Amino acid sequence: MRFNAENYGKYFNFGILRPLMRIVFFILTSAVTIALCIILNSKVLLPAPLGRLLSPQEGIWQNAEPVKEDFNASLSLKGLTGKVTVYLDDRLVPHVFAEQENDAYFVQGYLHAKFRLWQMELQTLAAAGRASEVVGDIALNHDREFRRLGMVFAAENSLKEMEKDERVKGECDAYTSGVNAYIESLTRANLPLEYKLLGYYPEKWSNLKSALFLKYMSYDLASHEEDFEMTNAKNYFSPEQFKALFPTYHDSIDPIIPKGTVYQAPKVHPQTPATADSLYFARDTISAEEYSKADKANGSNNWAVSGTKTASGYPILCNDPHLGLNLPSLWYEIQLSTPAFNAYGVSFPGAPGVVIGYNDSCAFGFTNGGRDVRDYYEVKFKDESRKEYWFDSSWLPTTFRYERIKIAGKPDMIDTVAYTIFGPVMYDKSFGGKRTSSTKNYAVRWKAHDASDELLMFYLLNRAHNYNDYTNAVLNLHTPGQNVVFADKAGEIALRTQGEFPAKWKGQGDFIMPGTDSSYMWQAMIPMDETPFQYNPERGFVSSANQFPADTVYPYYLGRDYPLARGIIINRKLHELNNITVEDMQGMQTDNYNIFAEMVVPIFINHLNESLLSPQAKKYAGELKAWDKRNDFSSRGATVFYFAWQHLRDTLYVDEYKNAPQPISYPLDFTVMESLLRDSAYSFIDNINTPQKETLEDLVAAALNATALDCEKLDETGTMDWGNFKDTKITHLLKLDALSRLHVPIGGGEHIINATKTTHGPSWRMIVSLEPQTKAFGVYPGGQNGNPGSFFYDNFIDQWAAGKYYPLWLMKKEEAKDKRIKWVMNFSNS
Repeated sequence: MRFNAENYGKYFNFGILRPLMRIVFFILTSAVTIALCIILNSKVLLPAPLGRLLSPQEGIWQNAEPVKEDFNASLSLKGLTGKVTVYLDDRLVPHVFAEQENDAYFVQGYLHAKFRLWQMELQTLAAAGRASEVVGDIALNHDREFRRLGMVFAAENSLKEMEKDERVKGECDAYTSGVNAYIESLTRANLPLEYKLLGYYPEKWSNLKSALFLKYMSYDLASHEEDFEMTNAKNYFSPEQFKALFPTYHDSIDPIIPKGTVYQAPKVHPQTPATADSLYFARDTISAEEYSKADKANGSNNWAVSGTKTASGYPILCNDPHLGLNLPSLWYEIQLSTPAFNAYGVSFPGAPGVVIGYNDSCAFGFTNGGRDVRDYYEVKFKDESRKEYWFDSSWLPTTFRYERIKIAGKPDMIDTVAYTIFGPVMYDKSFGGKRTSSTKNYAVRWKAHDASDELLMFYLLNRAHNYNDYTNAVLNLHTPGQNVVFADKAGEIALRTQGEFPAKWKGQGDFIMPGTDSSYMWQAMIPMDETPFQYNPERGFVSSANQFPADTVYPYYLGRDYPLARGIIINRKLHELNNITVEDMQGMQTDNYNIFAEMVVPIFINHLNESLLSPQAKKYAGELKAWDKRNDFSSRGATVFYFAWQHLRDTLYVDEYKNAPQPISYPLDFTVMESLLRDSAYSFIDNINTPQKETLEDLVAAALNATALDCEKLDETGTMDWGNFKDTKITHLLKLDALSRLHVPIGGGEHIINATKTTHGPSWRMIVSLEPQTKAFGVYPGGQNGNPGSFFYDNFIDQWAAGKYYPLWLMKKEEAKDKRIKWVMNFSNS
């Protein structure tokens, strides 16, 4: 029977149903209303209540900044001792003029908070192992890792040292007061967007937070090591194989301090333990375990050329630190001007001062030193209580740090971390990093645990006038070790491979060390006056690109893991160039020539047997041969080379690594390249698991045939061009695509001066020509304002991607009426 409205009327008494339907409707609408109330006022769907997020008065709409936002302000704030005027230019760069020195830091703190507060707090929460408080247990492993590495312990030690110096304590106190002055002015309506999305409120700033941020940079730059991976490699390969795979030196090295430099006789003579051959270097049947670590790609380029090589007759200094590409940017551009100093450059939101930049007299910049200052020791506890551990033939008492980890939406967790003479026990049966547990106890000795005062270095560099001032400043740099470049208007140039580094016996710290014997501890630090450095060299330039600091004549062990390519091409170019201009330096910083490919492509060409190639492979091999060795955005040859090299490496070592324990180290690209160029019968070429004897021709053919399959897929999707394949993106710190810049059109890559990869690359490019009237240029991939709703959030990215620069303006107070000034902020004491 077909039912319609009339049929319903025949079979149902609607008079009886109508009251029931009203009740049902009331129940349903009430349920919907209740559900909406719950959803809008709770964290059921999002970390923050949806109703608050969508509120016209307090929600995310308030973060949409007008294109013509008015940043003019007059503020009376407690904590200032004099007047401060901030001139904001057309790029939102503040030029801070303060009557009193520490007032400049107060206002810097205020500005950092105004434009970057969420970023500042997130980084310090992450550094302290407190991310779970905000995002929940998804960050629990991270938090335990950082607590067990001793990040807060390290920051506390450094803060004590920092606050011993009245100058540093004064700038930190002022900076903290400025940050807190802004935080106190916040309402829910003007909270940064990310606080609203995550549903939390900023806490007060402190000097410890600034110390934590600096330790976070130490983690980023001075915590990489491969002790576990190298231990597995040593245990797995024969001594002969290990030596071939992991040499301590490379033939093609072009060190920071040139070959042939004469060094003074060492004052420290580290002694190799008597048991090293049997307990340390010998193979072991037990493998190390997996864990997480910092990005080993964190590097940089810097150089300075003397006036003898420039068109102006004055030095030019260049720097581009390579770090993660994020929004908001790591850097914040600023000028600080007081009666005591006048400095311009980029600063870290979270710490006072200018980090990389210049002043009226000189310029300074940094690249990462890359030395191994983080080692692991296997600790033997007396029993499960871990109250005592065996060391030098006796049981020593353990100390404990009870780490309370707050977790959003869940009960707190207490992580009990044992501390030994080496440092905290980072991995044990309750925590093994990426694994659920570890079968052994590993204590970590990290140089960043030691008390130090890196802020004093920046404080003094901002005020430096000459080489002696520069030297006195950088001697305060302990960790992370850096290659610090310098140039001044008097014509001097210099570079120091600066840091406080352990004086290690050869091989010390390459593998996990026994924790029961003091002879395996660091015995001393390399004296500061034995640091490799250059001052006004005859060649007319200094440079560094994270390569080996010195050659084998240097009397101390430097480790084995350094990138080499960028240093080679930078030094080649600087040797060749004369009458150098700023434009030459801009072209050099953004150059995409692949020096590594120049060395490797001949391996493919000289061992190419086309009869072993598929028709498709022949096509792509032709593109490789015709390639100009440039990783430009539109280059197809760069993509072919990328796959060809990866497949050649994989094919070369596939049988040897087939049953290897994980994690395990792999040889550096330069090791593989040098081995193949040196010996076409390299022992790893022949696959021991096949009856026939493979040759380098066979491996090259196999690599190119596999490359053809990869490239055909890219051609089908239209992403064969290097830039499309590499697909650089500058990601928001929350990894939200909507707040990120995706598909940035830029070339570059690994082994290239323009070291731009997918999410990593030049985070700040700076060129300073130290003429009587300084000419400076710079750019970073971001914007001054951390608010995604602002025009100034990412407005520098296109300029950066195009290889263009902005003029940097070291403003004078009398230029207050300059047309570049768009807004003025006046600060005074309340």
